[in-house]
Amino acid sequence: MGHTRRILHVAPPRPFPGGDRPARPARPARWRQVATLALGVLLASTIAGATASRAAGPQVPEVAVVQPGDTLWSIAARHLPSRDPYRIIYEIRRLNDLPDHVIHPGQELILP
Repeated sequence: MGHTRRILHVAPPRPFPGGDRPARPARPARWRQVATLALGVLLASTIAGATASRAAGPQVPEVAVVQPGDTLWSIAARHLPSRDPYRIIYEIRRLNDLPDHVIHPGQELILP
């Protein structure tokens, strides 16, 4: 009845160089970092935009009264000389619901 015991030899655990294994610092997931950064940028731009719009205040549109002999081109050149007259004429027509380029003396036109 000879039972033989087998002894298994297990290698001892290797020590970590320099002693015990240092604790790994907790690090949030990359998506959380990106989401936090995006939220911060969105919040900052929203605050900056709200501050800028409050500083500007409500804008009262400039109005031009058409004089005899005026054209949309002459009004654009007189009131907004530094801007593209084609763009100004387009904006004047859009703001005043003008179907064409016909204007009449005494007519009030909202300017961009």
